[in-house]
This record gives sequence, structure tokens and C-alpha cells, in this order.
Amino acid sequence: MRFMKKGRMMKLVLFLMLSLACGNTQEKVVTSESQKRKAPIGKADKILVEKSKRKLYLLRRDTIIATYSISLGEHPKGHKTQEGDEKTPEGKYTIDYRNSKSSYHLSLHISYPNQVDKDQAAKRGVSPGGDIMIHGLPKKWAKLGKGHLLHNWTDGCIAVTNEEIDEIWKAVDNGIVIEIRP
Repeated sequence: MRFMKKGRMMKLVLFLMLSLACGNTQEKVVTSESQKRKAPIGKADKILVEKSKRKLYLLRRDTIIATYSISLGEHPKGHKTQEGDEKTPEGKYTIDYRNSKSSYHLSLHISYPNQVDKDQAAKRGVSPGGDIMIHGLPKKWAKLGKGHLLHNWTDGCIAVTNEEIDEIWKAVDNGIVIEIRP
């Protein structure tokens, strides 16, 4: 996971400042599902991401047990095909490791690129990229909370609030399948 480019962070900060100044944030930022829940959600057996809806779902036996709003890469349409395209991959992967010392609170690594992704990139003579994570917010921006949803700001990762990544972290084990749909 690369650190966010300085220019992109500045655009995000400027966008959020303008939104706050105009009062639009109150209309768009809602209480998260995790803030509404009082009890732990238990263990999930699958993660489903629907990029077009900007949603991440935790499932158990094909039933949704939790829903989260997400931010994606700055260019969210289409499958990630190379390093630097700022797209979030599409397809079936797994969560293969976790980072408790992440610059983004906590992070769960998605197993992108798989062999197909690597082969397709090699045919084009490019790197497929990597370090795609589900993560929280950078430490110095944690107070933005749901404000981060106003703009797709990652380099291809899937971002949630720090409170939400805490909940997801507890609900999923390494090896869980994550399906990312357009």
C-alpha cells in the first residue's frame, strides 16, 4: 500500500473543507451500521464488495451480517490492471495477512495480484501493482470519520472508518474469501 500522493491528499482536504463550509456534509454523512450495533457481529465467512454501490458486506452462510460504506481508488471503474492506475481490483481473492501497525490504523491485505492478473500485466510489459488492502484512515485524518466517503481517495484500496476496520478485523480470519464486484 503506497502512501497517498500529496496532491490527492490536498484535494481531499480542500474538498472536505469546502463541504464543511457549505454545510453539505451533514446531509451526506450518516451514522455507520457499526455505530448502530450494540453487540459484536460474530465471525463472517465471506466479504463481498460492490464497487458501484460503494458498499462492503460481511456475510455468514450467504446472509449479510454487516454493511459498510467505502471509499475506493480515485479511478474506481474497471478492474485494476497495472500499478499506478488507482483502480480497485475485481474478482475473487482472499485476505492473506493483516497489519496491526498500518499507517491506516489497521489493514487487511487482499491477495491481488493473482496469477491471471500477473500474466495479463506481463503480456503488456507492466507491473500489476499490489499492496491492496481494506484499511482505516491515516492516523492524522482519523477525525474525518465518514467524511472520507465524500471522495474516492485511495490508490486502489478499500477504505472504511477506523471504528469500522476494528469491527471488520475482529469479524474476519485470514483466508476468508473476498469477492469484489464492479
